[in-house]
Amino acid sequence: MEVRDVIRERMHRVIFESDTPAGRLFDIVLMVLIVASVGVVVLDRVNLHAQRYPVVLTRLEWVFTGLFTLEYLARLYRARNRRHYAFSLFGVIDLIAILPTYLALLVPQLHALLYIRMLRLLRIFRVLKLTEYVTE
Repeated sequence: MEVRDVIRERMHRVIFESDTPAGRLFDIVLMVLIVASVGVVVLDRVNLHAQRYPVVLTRLEWVFTGLFTLEYLARLYRARNRRHYAFSLFGVIDLIAILPTYLALLVPQLHALLYIRMLRLLRIFRVLKLTEYVTE
């Protein structure tokens, strides 16, 4: 087995399986990032904070968007069936959670779509393996 194959398999285990210490750590870090990013969205919504810290909130949003983009691309890259993952409920949620930031950059009038980022909270269902309760 080549080194590349070993790395790809390890990546798959860390990203998609949480029965390893690295997988659990990945899930915990992801949950912290999700909650923190939603916190930034909420703070951005409060005029006092939005007026006082606009640059900080914008930079944090870009950091979170960059990290979630890397995570989405890693999941897409390591999915056994990329098409299946991309069109799965959580694949679509992952994409919708990052797209508004990029779209608002291209079309400033779409800034209102940035609140769709709250969908990131739904990602916690996947991290906690609660996908069967999503339809409830």
